[in-house]
Amino acid sequence: MFHLDRARILDSDVFLFVLDGRVPDEGACVELGIAYCQKYLQNNEKLLVGLHTDTRAAFIGGRLNPMVRVPLDYVVDDVESLLRLLAGHGSGAEDGTERPRE
Repeated sequence: MFHLDRARILDSDVFLFVLDGRVPDEGACVELGIAYCQKYLQNNEKLLVGLHTDTRAAFIGGRLNPMVRVPLDYVVDDVESLLRLLAGHGSGAEDGTERPRE
């Protein structure tokens, strides 16, 4: 299962991480690491997006652990924002989204 999952991540143009829940899913964190590593090492255009509609915070002073937040290109708070981002991907029309803080 791991090898199939890894192949699909590496073949994708967009990686979507659903961040809802008390803490991010462990498997999805590994998948994010794979996607980020590919993007970083190959300097490719893969879009890494987090969808975080859950208002519960797992970390005091912030909604997400920086090890999850920083690799993501964008985090959106609702499906409508996600759809706008995906529709504008590549056109420079990514309004209404939050960029990572570095």
